[in-house]
Amino acid sequence: MSMIDTMSAQRADRRFVQGAMAAPMLAREHELELARRWRENNDQAALHELVTSYLRLVVATAGRYRNYGLPMPDLVQEGMVGLMQAAARFEPERDVRFSTYAAWWIRSAMQDFVLRNWSIVRTGTTAAQKSLFFNLRRLRARIDGGRKQQMDDDDRAAIAQELDVGIADVIAMEHRLSASDQSLNAPVGLEGESVGQDFIADERPNPEEALADGHDSRTRTRWIASSLATLSEREQIIIRERRLREEGSTLEELGRKLGISKERVRQIEHRALQKLKNALLQRVKDPADEAILVGAFA
Repeated sequence: MSMIDTMSAQRADRRFVQGAMAAPMLAREHELELARRWRENNDQAALHELVTSYLRLVVATAGRYRNYGLPMPDLVQEGMVGLMQAAARFEPERDVRFSTYAAWWIRSAMQDFVLRNWSIVRTGTTAAQKSLFFNLRRLRARIDGGRKQQMDDDDRAAIAQELDVGIADVIAMEHRLSASDQSLNAPVGLEGESVGQDFIADERPNPEEALADGHDSRTRTRWIASSLATLSEREQIIIRERRLREEGSTLEELGRKLGISKERVRQIEHRALQKLKNALLQRVKDPADEAILVGAFA
C-alpha cells in the first residue's frame, strides 16, 4: 500500500470514529421500539438506527484490545460483526438494555479475533485459557503495583484462585505470553549456517524400528487368531467383545446377550484369558519371541 493510500485509509478511519461518537444516544423506550420493529417487521431503517447508535460502543471496546498488536480497524470490524450478531439475537421482551446485551457480543467477537491472530500458535482454546489470556497481565500488574519482574509461587496461586484455574495453567500461560513466534527457518548462532528446524528431533520410529514393529504386530495377530480357536464359541464371543474391540462391551451387556449373569461373564472371561495365555505361551520357541508375546498382553 502506498503512502497516499495509507493516509487515505487513516482519514477514513478517523471519519468513522468521529461519526460513531456523534451518533445520538437512545432512550430506553426508543431502543426497545427499534428492536421490536427490526425483529417483528424486519425494518431495515430501525436496524440501521439501532446499530449506528452503538458504534461508539464498538470503538470504545476496540480501544481496550489495541495493545495486543492488532490493527484498530480490524478490531472495529470484528466488533461490528459482534454488534450485528447481537441485533439478530436480541429479544426486546426481556428486561435488558440492548447496549448491555450488545457489549457481550462485541467483546466476545474481539476476543476471538485476538486469540486467532495474536500468534500463529493456537491460544486460549478453553474457557480457562481464554480467561487467563485476557486477565493474567492485569492481575500480574496488580501484584505489588507491577514492580515485580517475576511472579513467585504465591502470586501464581493467588491468580489461580481468583480465576478458578489450576496453577499449572497459570504457569503455562505465563510462559506463553512471555514468548514470541519465531520462524523455524530463522538462522541460529553467530555464523547463521543452521536454522531452527535443524535442531528439532524426529520422534517417529526409524525405518528399522518401524519394520520390526510391523513384523511383531503381524506375528501377534497370527498367534492370537490361532489361539482363539482353542476356546469355546462362548469364550470367543466374550474375548472378542471385551478385549479385541476398540470400545469393549460391558459385563452387563454381554450377560444380556448371552442370557447369563454379569458375574458369570466375568468368570468365563477370566478362564478364557488363562486358556488363551497358555496357548500363546506354547508358541514361544525362541527367547527372542518373548518380547512379541509381551505385546500380546499389552
